[in-house]
Amino acid sequence: MGQPWSLLVAIVVLALLYVAFPVFLLTYSRFRAARRLLSSLLCPQAREQASVTLDAFHAGLTDAFAGRPRLRVKRCSLWPEREGCGQKCLAFSG
Repeated sequence: MGQPWSLLVAIVVLALLYVAFPVFLLTYSRFRAARRLLSSLLCPQAREQASVTLDAFHAGLTDAFAGRPRLRVKRCSLWPEREGCGQKCLAFSG
């Protein structure tokens, strides 16, 4: 009875190593650097130029296990004054 569970665990581990982990790494490396919003695209709420850092770890996990990255701001040059913003800048920073 122990062998089927061992085989199932081995399959899951291989799937994580050869599918999910590479997807996570590619997405993480894509979103880890700070990004400056394009000069024509200012912060939608403040109407100012902003530099944002995305949560690359969260983007990598959601891409690996949900099929596409979910972006969220980790840091913004306009924070802490506007920290509760709706993060509509994400539509322009990808």
